[in-house]
Amino acid sequence: METLQEKFKNYSKNRLENMKINACENHIWLYIIGTKKHYWSPHLHLQLEPKNENETHIRGLFGPDQTLWTFFMFLHFIVAGIFTIFGMIAYSNYTLKQSYMMDIVVMALMVIVWFLLYFIARQIRWKGNSQMNDLEHLFLKIIENRE
Repeated sequence: METLQEKFKNYSKNRLENMKINACENHIWLYIIGTKKHYWSPHLHLQLEPKNENETHIRGLFGPDQTLWTFFMFLHFIVAGIFTIFGMIAYSNYTLKQSYMMDIVVMALMVIVWFLLYFIARQIRWKGNSQMNDLEHLFLKIIENRE
């Protein structure tokens, strides 16, 4: 495990082209930086787990930019909150025998917005595929490095 950590640390010091490597204990993050970074740019989180003295298990997870992910979660919570509030208002109006059609319309709009957020997230993930491949190639290049 120490050998792998050294490979990543050495590579980050010597030769980086639009990539950034952060390492902390048994966690390593690879980022796209500079002119290639876009709002859809992913990062790769690697976790090193020792199997035995000579083997290390590497778990990798691609993820979106943290700021973008936080923004999408904020939007999802807002949509869910509006849906819930108008659901309660619609139920109240129904029990009071008042018109609740507008509340149902707002709830339906929130469902449509939720599906739009889902498809936008899929589009962002699709746009980041090439950069995910770039991060994977960098990872494999560092691992295969014999220095």
